Amino acid sequence: MATTMSAGEFLALHDRPEPSDPLVLPNVWDAVSARAFADAGFTALATSSSAVAAVLGHRDGEDTPAYEMFAAVGRIVRSVDVPVTADIEAGYGLAPAEIVERLLEAGAVGCNLEDSVAATRQLKDPDRHADWLAQVRAAAGDRLVLNARVDTFLFGDRSVESTVKRAALYIDAGVDVIYPILAPADLLPELAAGIPRPLNALCHLDTTTPAHLGALGASRVSYGGSLQQRDAADLAVLARRIAPQ
Repeated sequence: MATTMSAGEFLALHDRPEPSDPLVLPNVWDAVSARAFADAGFTALATSSSAVAAVLGHRDGEDTPAYEMFAAVGRIVRSVDVPVTADIEAGYGLAPAEIVERLLEAGAVGCNLEDSVAATRQLKDPDRHADWLAQVRAAAGDRLVLNARVDTFLFGDRSVESTVKRAALYIDAGVDVIYPILAPADLLPELAAGIPRPLNALCHLDTTTPAHLGALGASRVSYGGSLQQRDAADLAVLARRIAPQ
C-alpha cells in the first residue's frame, strides 16, 4: 500500500488548532502492529527502534544492523496507507546522504535522530551534532520531516535551559520537530515556550494521556517501546494460559 502523503503534508499534521488534540503517533514494530493501528483510525505512525530491535532479536541502542532496521521500516511502510516516520536512533554510523537515501527507499516520511551515544550513555557535542543534522537536512531537502531527539533528560542535567539551548542549535540546522525524551510533563509549558518548533512528548501508558500532554504544549505525542512491551506481556499471559500442564 504505502501512503502518497508528502513530508510537507505530514509536517502540517503537527499544526493543531486545538491544543488538547495533538498528533498522536503510536509506535509500531512490524506489519501486523502497523495495520492494527492504521485500521483503528490513526492518521500516521512511528516506528520504535527498541520495539523493532526486540522483535528482530536485538538489544536497543544501535545493536540492530542498519540493513535490518531499514528493511523493517520498509515492510511497515508497505503494509499501511498512512505516513510512517522512522526511529533510526543515531543513524547507525551512516553518512547523512546514505541515511536519507535509505529512508526514502524504505518509504518513510520522516525520522528521529538522537543526540546521545548509546554505548557510552553520554550526550554528543551539540555544535558537532548540529553540523551533522544540517548535513542530513541538506541531503533530504524537503523530502523528510526531521525530529531531533534531545537527550538532556536521559543523560544530561535534566534542565530546561540546556534542552532549549540544544534545541536552538538543531532548529538552526534545519530540523522540524524537537523531542525532549523523558521530559517531565510539568516542564512541557516552559519547554514549549522556549522552543519555536512542534514539541514531541513521550506518553506513558496508564499514567497520562495525549490530551493532557497536548494541553501542556506538546504538538505531537508518541509512546516509544511501551506498546510493544505491553503486547509482549499480553502474549506471555496467553502463553502461560495455553501451556501444557
